[in-house]
Amino acid sequence: MKRLRLALAACLLAVSAASAGGCASAPEERTLVVLGPWTDGEEAPFVAALKSIGDKTGHRYVYKGTRSLRETLVAQLQAGAPPDLAILNSPGELAQYARSGDAHPLPEKVAGAAIPPWAPPVTVPGTGGAARTHVFWAPVRVDLKSLVWSRAGVGENEPVWCLGLNSGATSGWPGTDWIEDLILQRRGPDAYERWATGTTSWKSTRPVWEEWARMLTANGRSPAPDALTDSFELLDDGRYGLLNRGDCTHEHQGSFIRRHYGDDVRPTPTARHLGGAASAEEGGGVFEVSGDMAAVFRPSAAAWDLLGRLTSAPARKDWADAAKSGERPFFPGGTFASEAPSPGTRAVQELFDSAGRICMDASDTMPPTLRDAFYRAVLEFVGDPEDPALLTRLLERLDAETALQREKEEEEEGAFVLDDLCDNPVAGSQDAGTS
Repeated sequence: MKRLRLALAACLLAVSAASAGGCASAPEERTLVVLGPWTDGEEAPFVAALKSIGDKTGHRYVYKGTRSLRETLVAQLQAGAPPDLAILNSPGELAQYARSGDAHPLPEKVAGAAIPPWAPPVTVPGTGGAARTHVFWAPVRVDLKSLVWSRAGVGENEPVWCLGLNSGATSGWPGTDWIEDLILQRRGPDAYERWATGTTSWKSTRPVWEEWARMLTANGRSPAPDALTDSFELLDDGRYGLLNRGDCTHEHQGSFIRRHYGDDVRPTPTARHLGGAASAEEGGGVFEVSGDMAAVFRPSAAAWDLLGRLTSAPARKDWADAAKSGERPFFPGGTFASEAPSPGTRAVQELFDSAGRICMDASDTMPPTLRDAFYRAVLEFVGDPEDPALLTRLLERLDAETALQREKEEEEEGAFVLDDLCDNPVAGSQDAGTS
């Protein structure tokens, strides 16, 4: 019995020492979680870059990818278990998280990574009712839009436009890209900004919708019902890339689509296919851009350090080196890789470098409710693009939703709808294939 009491006392002393810090080993460092949009192998290069960062810092990181990014993040926030960092492609959503206090403002040491137009300042309510303006996220990867993909000599005189609008919960966005790009190319970046931020009405964009309808229905073609059910990238036979179907010759799509094509498919600016585009007045033309932006939802020194490293040249080089030549990511300021890029990647980078003006994807910057209404309007419009009464109803509905968002902005005394969508290209752009 005495031996038992001595053993028990020793155990209690050990527990006491451990809880007091005594001679016990330091507790294991928590693994940082990064939530993002890449899945099905697309995440592999990013995971490799994350591992390289971990090798340098000694921190542990885990990447969790999902196609239902908004739903997943909202559920985690409601459960009080947010990721350390989340990577989203919607500044409009990020602005809402900034205003709710879920996303945290960038400290001075990493604020320089908030490059416009991907990361504009956001005005949020402050203590005592005083509004404050901060930057809350930074682009970690970007893409060029305002592109048309085709094979040389195929359908040049009479293009047949590919269109697939199915994208799960975000179905419709390839059509919103068309409307946005037509507004940008026909009316220029200033008018594009005024429309996208609600200063001018949706009703004023009617000629653009009608022009798109004429393109889709040329020579008696009808986009519905196939365009409504077809995936924007996946074919029924398991292959990828709408141009590979053989029933269309030109695809309006962002630079990410190049991963589905060989060297025979190349991009050209949308403006070249529109004749007399307003953007021709801009040196090098104007292009829409999109991006994947990182924000911190669980602040710590390690989280801020990770955001800073993800936007650094060494991490970008590791990411690019881990990707296939035709899937190499683009970054603000150019690409970073040890080997030469694919012809498609180089062609996109050359267009990036020559742009006179770049404008953020308008629907991505809208509040989620307005963005989703835009998606639905596109789907309904493509169902019957030659019905003028339908278009009238859709534009009235979008104007009403925009007015509702403006009312919310005034009530909350902050920039609920993001401004400053367009900017000059990032200075110091590097040629593709350089480190």
